Amino acid sequence: QVQLVESGGGLVQAGGSLRLSCTTSGRTFSGDNMGWFRQAPGKEREFVAAIWWSGGNTYYAYSVKGRFTISRDNAKNTVYLQMNSLKPEDAAVYYCAVRANRFYNYYDIKGYDYWGQGTQVTVSS
Repeated sequence: QVQLVESGGGLVQAGGSLRLSCTTSGRTFSGDNMGWFRQAPGKEREFVAAIWWSGGNTYYAYSVKGRFTISRDNAKNTVYLQMNSLKPEDAAVYYCAVRANRFYNYYDIKGYDYWGQGTQVTVSS
């Protein structure tokens, strides 16, 4: 059974930082491409960042590029999202996911088959 568990969310002031973690089990993590998505109230879930299985390729949504960094530790089956210079508009539930279907582009939610339960990020202005 595949499980993804996110952690690290919380309340932070605008301009602050948070580091999200997502630990997986039930799959060969080192072979998986991973992604982070987020969903704010009343909005659709949107792509944030993705990282290839080797860690050599990373991709970001335009809105977070230069502020967020995705990374992974295959020995720990964990993917991270370092979020700096947070803005109120970054507030959302953040989800990590396994990109199991490589037919879709890295930013396409349809390519992600396994999801965590999400972790809440709140940014106060």
